[in-house]
Amino acid sequence: MSTTTGLAADEAAVLDGVPSGLFIDGQWRPAADSARMDVEDPSTGQVIAQVADAGVADARDALAAAADKQKEWAATAPRDRGEILRRAYELMVDRADDLALLMTLEMGKALGESRAEIAYAAEFFRWFSEEAVRVAGRWSTAPNGATRLLTMKQPVGPCLFITPWNFPLAMGTRKIGPAIAAGCTMVVKPAPQTPLSMYALAGLLAEAGLPDGVLNVISTSRTPEVVEPLVRDHRLRKLSFTGSTPVGRKLVEQSATQLLRVSMELGGNAPFLVYPDADLDAAVDGAMLAKMRNIGEACTAANRFLVHEKVAEEFAARLAGRMGALKLGRGTEAGVDVGPLVDGKSRDKVAELVADAVDAGAKVLVGGSAVGERGYFYAPTVLTGVEPGARMLSEEIFGPVAPITTFHSEEESLAMANDTQFGLVAYVFTRDVARSLRVAEGLETGMVALNQGIVSNPAAPFGGVKHSGYGREGGVEGIEEYLETKYVGIAL
Repeated sequence: MSTTTGLAADEAAVLDGVPSGLFIDGQWRPAADSARMDVEDPSTGQVIAQVADAGVADARDALAAAADKQKEWAATAPRDRGEILRRAYELMVDRADDLALLMTLEMGKALGESRAEIAYAAEFFRWFSEEAVRVAGRWSTAPNGATRLLTMKQPVGPCLFITPWNFPLAMGTRKIGPAIAAGCTMVVKPAPQTPLSMYALAGLLAEAGLPDGVLNVISTSRTPEVVEPLVRDHRLRKLSFTGSTPVGRKLVEQSATQLLRVSMELGGNAPFLVYPDADLDAAVDGAMLAKMRNIGEACTAANRFLVHEKVAEEFAARLAGRMGALKLGRGTEAGVDVGPLVDGKSRDKVAELVADAVDAGAKVLVGGSAVGERGYFYAPTVLTGVEPGARMLSEEIFGPVAPITTFHSEEESLAMANDTQFGLVAYVFTRDVARSLRVAEGLETGMVALNQGIVSNPAAPFGGVKHSGYGREGGVEGIEEYLETKYVGIAL
């Protein structure tokens, strides 16, 4: 499947092991119009693979396969659905090295980061394999005693999942896992930058025993043209999207035609709050995780560092030291901490946001520029004195840049943290128990990480408020997104 020379033997082998066609009704097939699209290695800008580029006819075939299979799949025993997920979990763990290498080649992150994502992604299959048998309704007596009330949970029906490039597998498994567990069929459209990981996952699920038609995968470079007809199709009953708020807003508008059940995991602008009593060692460790996980290309990435004026200088110096020590390079190389951004457009936006802040008076402590002549690298960067009007304080940076601003009171810190249209996650570092509870309650976010730099956990509900979207993925709440409640009144 690889299309370029110069790849290491293991790289070429893992690329050649991934099918290049669309996965529809259990079959690998080319696009109806034979269109193909390139997949780049962002560390070099070279094309490493070509895959089928789906059109509208292909998308409709995929939805038809899902719709035709829905009734049969919904009737499949919950234990059987759970066992398929469990086998898929085990296969992911067994093949973690190959899956990680594939992800690094198409997305750019260092191999260590890719391995961590595989472990995280696999956990959604294990979690929802256990949830499949726990779907339950309830039985009660009506208040007047004359009738009985029965409620039951049933799968919502065929789903469309649109997944992003930054976590090519994890953003898929946390949608696919609960859908399979609940008894829903689906069409998955991965990001055009990173289709290979999703195709590898489709093959793995088929090997685990998932029946044909339950999961269908279509890669396309013509996303608006291909997606809208599906969203407006009466056979579709659920839409789940992870990506930018502007695109999410447009999809919600389109979904109104068929009154779809909708889950939206959208943009973020996460504040990272450091109070004067914080353990600075823990705060810097947490900052490195919250900022540099996935090269900063995450909706959960710390986007604004709000640090109390008493500790701001020391925190900034420590963070700059740690950021400056990171090694940039191709993610497959030994010792590399930070890979490239996913494409030139992403790197250029980071550079533009940094220039905007510096022009307004911000000081660069470390980094502050693109690196290298090949690939899409940007140096890990720490800025201080970032003015309130700087664009990076209101826009997602999606890169390895940490802007630091100061506050002098708890009330001011909360006002600054909440001064955004987004509300996905916030990070809080303090050793004061009362303050931690006050701040957690006062933050306008769907998640709060207290004295830790990572909040995501398959056993916990992931999601935001305000313009960061709605719906939850993971936890006991995650499967509810794929279930409808039916009430039956019974006369005695």
